[in-house]
Amino acid sequence: MTAPVLSLRGVRKSFGDTEIIRGVDLDLMPGERHALIGPNGAGKSTVFHLVSGNFTPTSGEILLNGRRIDGHTPQAINKSGLARSFQITNIFPKLSVFENLRLAVMRAGGVQFTFWRRIASDVPVRERTEALLAQFRLTHRAATIAGEMPYSEQRSLEIAMALASDPQVILLDEPMAGMSNEETAYTADLIREVTQGRALLIVEHDMRVVFALSDRISVLVYGQVIATGTPDEIRQSAAVKEAYLGEELTA
Repeated sequence: MTAPVLSLRGVRKSFGDTEIIRGVDLDLMPGERHALIGPNGAGKSTVFHLVSGNFTPTSGEILLNGRRIDGHTPQAINKSGLARSFQITNIFPKLSVFENLRLAVMRAGGVQFTFWRRIASDVPVRERTEALLAQFRLTHRAATIAGEMPYSEQRSLEIAMALASDPQVILLDEPMAGMSNEETAYTADLIREVTQGRALLIVEHDMRVVFALSDRISVLVYGQVIATGTPDEIRQSAAVKEAYLGEELTA
């Protein structure tokens, strides 16, 4: 039987006397696209912060390839094969698209900037950067200042930067937030393409994207997973309809 690449076991997180995450169990399988959905305030971003090392669980375990990562730094977790994007676009808006990606490639490869060495002459860094530009359909934007691009392309750049480290697991936090229908369709298609063969855990409020993109879905309500299943199983779940999705499931 195939083992999960990422596992949460009895994970809890409290801030003072307030318990936000209340015993979450979740498995992400190799190559699986898994959506984490739920109402605002359910704790979805907190789960992402816990998995990526920004928060430490109050109790429970988080395992990546069978090894505990809870309590590790975000940098250590990234080096172990997990990368994430954030709700708010996290790029360098005054640098070009090429420069943004090159910095991500350098960081992933442990390449240090020095005054006596021209980074432009580093062939492996340049080739990896150019490959990412092509993969994410951004070659024509290489010289464009990142902050001047359309929002959907800024999000594409951020995901490309996250994938610069060639992670086994990627976490995407509301990648389609604020997008038009056309931008959403473009970004969903790109995510499907670039995460092929990787394990994806995605938080997204657009249910059309969730049901079209996901292999499995987990529903988080008040800090607890109330259901996990295929899109059809979640669509038909009376408990999920009552707690969260309601008529959206029949839309």
